[in-house]
Amino acid sequence: MDCRVVVEAAVPVYDVETPDEAVRIAISKTGEMLNPDLNYVEINMGERQCPHCGDELEPAFIAADESLVALELEMTVFNVERDEHAARIARKEIGQRLENIPLEVLQIEAIEETDDSDAEDPAETIDDEGDGAGSDTGETDAGTESDSDDVLPEFDELMNE
Repeated sequence: MDCRVVVEAAVPVYDVETPDEAVRIAISKTGEMLNPDLNYVEINMGERQCPHCGDELEPAFIAADESLVALELEMTVFNVERDEHAARIARKEIGQRLENIPLEVLQIEAIEETDDSDAEDPAETIDDEGDGAGSDTGETDAGTESDSDDVLPEFDELMNE
């Protein structure tokens, strides 16, 4: 099962005067921390509401020229067993790059598989260990699809040793 996970991040920004400036800087700062490893994570402004009246608030809270900006980070996690598994993978992958930034999972949505057009997405290689390494070792670049059957038995033999 593939899932789309939305994680909220509280990004601190310093020396800002307006909420718009704080949001722009927070998005830029977050993009720098995520790229190039997680360039497939979408960064959006977060939505905040007043806990008492329910009115919509700015995504940035400013005090003394410092701001805390709510951002929503979206990523697709492939081949997971259940929603909790997808949330754990997304939090780990994003959290490793956004050090000292609190994260909270807002939404997990199962994606219906329609075609194989996004099979080349780099997020597909993410696993629980978070190393992002796929099964492609570069050794089979000269082979064709018919040769790929020969690679699997060798791999199995290595695993048995």
